[in-house]
Amino acid sequence: MPQQYVPHQSQQSQQPSVPHQYAPPQSEPHRPAPSAARPAPQAPLSGQDIAMIRASLAVVEPHAAELPVHFYATLFGRYPQVRELFPPDMDVQHDRLVRALLLIVDLVDDAKNLARFCGDLGRDHRKFGTQSAHYAAVGECLLATLEHFAGPAWTADLAAAWTRAYTTAAQAMDQAAAADAAERPAVWHAPIVRHVKRGSDLAEITVRPDQPYSFTGGQFVSLETPWRPKVWRYYSPANAPRPDGTVTFYVRAVPGGRISTALVHQAAVGDVLRLGLPLGDLTIDPTAARDVVCVAGGTGLAAIRALVEQAVLDGAQRRVDLFVGARTAQELYGLEDLLRLSQRHRWLTVRAAISDEDVPRTRRSLSDALAESGPWQQPDAYLSGPAAMITAAARVLHRTGVPFERLHHDPFVQLDFLGS
Repeated sequence: MPQQYVPHQSQQSQQPSVPHQYAPPQSEPHRPAPSAARPAPQAPLSGQDIAMIRASLAVVEPHAAELPVHFYATLFGRYPQVRELFPPDMDVQHDRLVRALLLIVDLVDDAKNLARFCGDLGRDHRKFGTQSAHYAAVGECLLATLEHFAGPAWTADLAAAWTRAYTTAAQAMDQAAAADAAERPAVWHAPIVRHVKRGSDLAEITVRPDQPYSFTGGQFVSLETPWRPKVWRYYSPANAPRPDGTVTFYVRAVPGGRISTALVHQAAVGDVLRLGLPLGDLTIDPTAARDVVCVAGGTGLAAIRALVEQAVLDGAQRRVDLFVGARTAQELYGLEDLLRLSQRHRWLTVRAAISDEDVPRTRRSLSDALAESGPWQQPDAYLSGPAAMITAAARVLHRTGVPFERLHHDPFVQLDFLGS
């Protein structure tokens, strides 16, 4: 699965253009929004630039909790006109800023993956209405924030290195957004056409986007509700593309989660959601010949079910072993559809594992089910579900023959067990 995806929040769109080169931070407290002139050519980052950037991050990392607060205070102080583009509650946004910054620094010497990550980020920013001028304002305030926390370690050479790094990332984002704008809308309005409860805290929600919505089974989608404008959450479609254009999501009401709770308990047929563009590459390569192992738990079943349906659409013939884990039999929603699918396609085998109930042939943990069915002959593995489940399953698969590079998983989960 791709690197962790970290979106940024802004709203009200215009077609982006290429941003200007970002100057190091200035001292004036208020400025008009910067212009969007074409940038000067950027020299590639040198090894010394990369070393300085990473060393400076180590200096500011102890202030990770304070950094986003200072950054947004600086941004809203210098450019108060942008405050209305953000949601009232900034806690999630604070976390995303830090994770995006850390990931960009991690990829700063990997031009291909940095461009890929920033391209996805830029395309996704379209739904927030990001303009080229916003990149300049963000770059200016980001460098001011880094300077504040770096203290004496901040030098003219370090400022220049950070400027080059940020400009490279921002240009990749903005150029990707501009290209994407020529091909498809920034958002899709999607009325709910079916809402079915699958238990006390789970709903199956089907929407029909107002324009063609092209995606591949296994990708994920950002979703905005009418109850929390400007706040987006990520869900995986539970289906591959359908002839009628509808998209289904499994949503579990999370304690304290205002969006998930509203979707499960308040949403009804006729309510209109907004979808961002599909992202992610938790997708099965239809040209590969290796066997496939899929592991799903909780609402992670959505992505895996979509993967299997996509394999059917692609005319797959290679072996696919699907393991579905749950605590109780009631949580195995959608299993009957997958079992029927396996009856029509001999290459698909479906197994269930229930950990907390005495159910014939299923009372075992998902990890035990995987271990008992191995060893695995280096298949491609796809995992989706709770973080603890993904980590445990990945550990078993890795120890029984699956190379680490063939473990594909949710983009919001980090695997750090290798070697443990």
